[in-house]
Parts: sequence; C-alpha cells; structure tokens
Amino acid sequence: MTPSGSDLALLRLGDVLKQVGYRHITVTPATHARVNTRTENAWAKDLTGVFGWSRPFRVGTVPVHVFELMRQAGIAAPYQDGWRSTLRVSNLNDRLYFHSAWPTEAADAVFFGPDTYRYTAAVSQHFSLDQPSVRRAVDIGCGSGAGAIELALRLPDAEVLAVDINDAALRLARINAALASAPIQTRHSNLLAEVDGQFDLITANPPYLLDPAARSYRHGRGPLGAGLSLDIIKTALQRLNPGGRLLLYTGSAIVEGKDLFHLAAAQQLKSQCAWSYREIDPDVFSEELESGAYASADRIAAVWLCATMPATSTNEEGAPC
Repeated sequence: MTPSGSDLALLRLGDVLKQVGYRHITVTPATHARVNTRTENAWAKDLTGVFGWSRPFRVGTVPVHVFELMRQAGIAAPYQDGWRSTLRVSNLNDRLYFHSAWPTEAADAVFFGPDTYRYTAAVSQHFSLDQPSVRRAVDIGCGSGAGAIELALRLPDAEVLAVDINDAALRLARINAALASAPIQTRHSNLLAEVDGQFDLITANPPYLLDPAARSYRHGRGPLGAGLSLDIIKTALQRLNPGGRLLLYTGSAIVEGKDLFHLAAAQQLKSQCAWSYREIDPDVFSEELESGAYASADRIAAVWLCATMPATSTNEEGAPC
C-alpha cells in the first residue's frame, strides 16, 4: 500500500523525534489524568508534554518544522488559543509508536499503555526461554502494531501478519512498522475470518474489560470481558499447525477468589493441547471495581496463557510452553 501524504509526514515526524532523542513511557489513564490535573501541567512546555502527555501547546512550544509536519500529517487540532496533537508517541524497546491521544474516548481509538509493555515483555521472555520454529505468525487485534513488530524483528524469516477490525489501528501499525524497519503485513479481519491458511504462532493482547460504550480497543464482551479472549482460544485451536503455539496476554476478573477466565479457558483447552497459565500482574484497572459489572469482583489480574498444539495428528504432545 502506497503511503499517503499525511502518512509520509507522520513518518518524517517520527524520524525527527528519534533524532532529538524523544522519550515517553505511557502510564495508565488514571495516572495520566492525575498528572495532567496539576496546575503546572495545564499547557505543554516541551515535546514530551505535546506528544506524550497530550497537553495543549501554544505556538513556539515546538520547533517550526515539527509543527509543519504535524499540520501535514493532520494531527494538529486547534484548542483555545493554541493547539493539541491528536496522536501520542511512546517508547518501547527504543522504538517509537504513534497511538491515540489521551483521553482515548473515540470508538476507533488506538490504545497503547502498560498492558502493551507487559504483553511485549511476556513475549520477549517466552522467546528467551524457547525459540519455536515459526514460518507464519499473526498478531490478532494488533492495535498500534507493537506485538507484530516485536515478532517480526525476532523472526526475520517468518511471514508476520497484523490483523484488526479498526482501520485507524492498521494505519498506525503500518507507520510504526516502517519506523521500526519491521516487515509486517496488515489485514482488516475479525479474528482470522478474513485471513486464509494456518499459522505456527498466534499472539494476542485483546481488550478484556466490559466497556459501556463498547469501544473496540477496550470492550472484551462476554462474561466480565472474557468473551473475546475465549474466542481467540477457539480460533487458535482451529488455525494452528501441528506443534503451533498460542501466546495470549489478557485480563481476568477474580470473584470470591476464583479466576473466572482460567476456569473457562480450561474447559476449552482440556484434552486439546498442552498449556500453561500464570498471573503477570495481580491488580490492574482497580478503578473498574468501584461500580458496574465489576462491583462484586475482588480484583482484575493480567494473565498469560501459552498453549501448544499436538505435534502430530496422532495427538503426540507438542513442546511444553
């Protein structure tokens, strides 16, 4: 796909930010809100304030050539007597990722945050312990492209696909991949419905909360947000090659001490393949417990599931996770 003029401007902006050593680590929405409400943070004072903290800025805060690239990319939005960037830029493994500005309220917002860091760290740890043979891989619900990009850089001989139902996410995934020199292919697809063939590796960091606005980057559907994650397990069981592997980072509501996603996943995976499961973080998105569907939950945990298909059609067990 030939990049548009706005895409090329965004790529040039990314290159400029790399050249000046830009750095920003994206925090949770709750932390972001707390930091930005401080009086001294009402307006951005530097590039990190503009592109990291999504603060409004006045003319002169950013260099003229940076502002011109923002205008060409279509990300400079008028705000009071100044401007705001409609995109954020974050660092992960010394690479830059464009994603949606805070607050992420739009239905097609492209999420990037602490889950992204935990997810890619879990993938990296997995590959440091075991290097599976992979010719074809896919990251389901790719968002900013972080998962697919990390895979492509680790698996230079593999075909790596990044799929999502959000065209805004696919656009930024392509731009972020170009910035990282990572050869990924993006496809619009609901799970793998619009993608042909089998895979040696399926990875996913899907939405896992119940969102009243049903925003695609956040809404996991089903029982306490587990619906999409369970659908990904079902899809993987159908589309993985013998010996193929699913790496799934998601969240689980713990209710009266019971891990509800673990119980549901066990029912799907039972007798189908070898698998392992662990908590990565015992307490995420605690603000969700204050009302609504999670009012009876003890906590929401970030969890990691690895499932390996039998190595042969005779159900010989695949390599352990």
